[in-house]
Amino acid sequence: MDTQKRSLGFISLAFLFITCSSDEFLLQQVTQGRGTENNSSYNLEANLGVTRVLRDERPSSKIVTIAGYSVIKGRGEPYESSVFEAAGYKWRLVLYVVGNTHDGGAGYISLYARIEETESLPSGWEVNVDLKLFVHNPKLHKYLTVTDGAVKRFSAGKKEWGFVQLIALSTFENTNEGYIVQDTCSFGAEILIVKPAEIQEKVTFISNPPDNIFTWKILRFSNLEDKFYYSADFLVGDRYWRLGFNPKGDGGGRPHALPIFLFAQGFRPNAVATNTWGAVNLRLKNQRSTNHRQIYSAAWYPIRSDYGVGVNNIILLADLKDASKGYLVNDAIVFEAEMVKVSVTVTNIVSV
Repeated sequence: MDTQKRSLGFISLAFLFITCSSDEFLLQQVTQGRGTENNSSYNLEANLGVTRVLRDERPSSKIVTIAGYSVIKGRGEPYESSVFEAAGYKWRLVLYVVGNTHDGGAGYISLYARIEETESLPSGWEVNVDLKLFVHNPKLHKYLTVTDGAVKRFSAGKKEWGFVQLIALSTFENTNEGYIVQDTCSFGAEILIVKPAEIQEKVTFISNPPDNIFTWKILRFSNLEDKFYYSADFLVGDRYWRLGFNPKGDGGGRPHALPIFLFAQGFRPNAVATNTWGAVNLRLKNQRSTNHRQIYSAAWYPIRSDYGVGVNNIILLADLKDASKGYLVNDAIVFEAEMVKVSVTVTNIVSV
C-alpha cells in the first residue's frame, strides 16, 4: 500500500562561432545544426549584472574560422560575418578586435549580434532574445559564456545588441590565459528567442466544495476477508475519489487496528490532469452518538490512480468490536469522507 505523500512540483536555439589561426589570414565559415543539452560550467564572475561562465559545450549552429589573429590585431574596423539564419530570423555577428571605441569598448574585445533582412517583418516588429556571447579558451577546452540575463529587444530602432566589454584585451592577448593558441582565437553567440507564453495554468484551492461529503456503509463486517475493499467512486472538484480499507489491518496497525484511506482516481471529462490537492476529514461514524473517530489528512495526490493517503489505526479492532461503543452495529460500520479543500486546475489565455 502506497500511502506516502508526494508534492507537485525559447523556442528556438542558434549558435554562432568564430575561430582564428596563424601564418596567413584565412576566413572560413561553416553553418551546421547542433544543440546542447547540458551545461557543465565553473568559474562564475559577475560584474555590473554581467556573468561570465566557463562551459564545456561548443556553439555549433554557425562557425567562422579566422586564421591569423596577428594579421587583424589592432585594427579598428569591425569584422561582420555573413548573414545566417537562427530562430527564424537573419543575423550577423559584428566583432571589434580592439573594442568599439564609440561605445566605451577601448581596451576590450567587443562583440554584437545584429538582426538583418527585416524588410519583410511587419510594421512595429520586435524580436525578444536571450543572448549569450562566447570566447573560446582552447587551453582549458572551455567556452567563456558572457550574458547579463536581460532580454534583448531587437526592433527597427535597435537592431544590434551585444557586449562592448566582452573580455579585456590584456586578458585575451595574455598567452598564459589560453584564449589565443597558435595565433588562433574563437568567438561565438547563442540566440534564444523569448516568446511570451500565451496560455497559463492556474491552480486554485476550493474550500468546502459542493457535494463534499461521502458516506460508505459496509455490511456483514465479520464476513469480510483479509484484503482491501473499495467504495464506489465519488466526484469532488475535478477528480473522482474513493475510500479503501482492509478489515484485518494494514501496515503498522496490523492486526490490531482498522485502517482507512482516501484514494485519488481519474478526472472528470475535460478536466486538466495535474497533481491534485486533497484535504479530508476521514471518519468512522459512531452509530449511537456523535462520538465519531476522525482524522484529518492533506496531501498532493499524483496524476496516477490508486494513490492512497490515510491512517492505519482510526480505531483499535478491540474497541470496534465492543458493542457498547457504538461503532459496529448490526455487523455494519460506516465510514465518511468530508473533503474540506481540493485544488482545481484550469488553463486560459494570459491577459496582456
